[in-house]
Amino acid sequence: MLKIAYHPIYNHPLPEGHRFPMIKYELLPKQLLHEGTCSLENFFEPEIPNDKYLVAVHDPEYFYDLLNIKISPREARKIGFPLNEVLVERERIIADGTMKACDFSMKNGISMNIAGGTHHAYSNRGEAFCMLNDQAIGARYLQSKNFADKILIVDLDVHQGNGTAEIFQGDDSVFTFSMHGEGNYPFKKEKSDLDIPLKKGTGDVEYLEILQTTLPQLINTVRPDFIFYLSGVDILASDKLGTLGLTLEGCKKRDAFVLETCFDNKIPVQCSMGGGYSPDIKIIVEAHANTYRLAQKIYF
Repeated sequence: MLKIAYHPIYNHPLPEGHRFPMIKYELLPKQLLHEGTCSLENFFEPEIPNDKYLVAVHDPEYFYDLLNIKISPREARKIGFPLNEVLVERERIIADGTMKACDFSMKNGISMNIAGGTHHAYSNRGEAFCMLNDQAIGARYLQSKNFADKILIVDLDVHQGNGTAEIFQGDDSVFTFSMHGEGNYPFKKEKSDLDIPLKKGTGDVEYLEILQTTLPQLINTVRPDFIFYLSGVDILASDKLGTLGLTLEGCKKRDAFVLETCFDNKIPVQCSMGGGYSPDIKIIVEAHANTYRLAQKIYF
């Protein structure tokens, strides 16, 4: 059975007019239930995890400053959300969702987190709506349990996974792959193990050709025991914070290729949703829902 991490805290209240579409975290599970893609049994509710898993990735001073809301105003501005205790609790619960999802992936081949993909969180700071890097935490969790030696992170959000790149810099046990908009935030990129920056307006055909060439080669060379997939839907042409030109169908074909490749190679995969900022919330939800529909079709 497909297991999906979801908690009501994911939909965190924000000031009116805030550009982050927090409501998608409430609408997405409702849509999956309404259409019958998922039932209530598919969902599990994560909790606040043991801090030891979080400080295995994040600098303890930064983590405890975050926990006690002692982050400087300048650092808080970079995060982009009004900082409070519930927001930090939310971030910890998201990280737990990804860790617990890893266990389900080991059992079922795949698992999902309705939120997550917080790849702009560095080891010692947060930025761009990210405070704790859920998939980096998941990777260290797997290694601490001896469930995986070699991990591949496939980050297909429109923005480079700069925090993830920094966390695993010089670590041969985790290979970071980011394919993103060349001219997009972050404007100072970090160095992933493999970065593929794409020109503005890159559409379905070119995008999929690059992905379909690159991912199988990576699997053959990296030989991962586990894959993390960050399936951001901000690659859509309609996205107001993106620079690429994919259609909904192109985004769906991207997900299908990644999930089929993991399935065919018998490599467990955990999926976190990442970004999506199209003005029409229905487009965001539909693009994310496609990932779940494909997971059900391919794996179950």
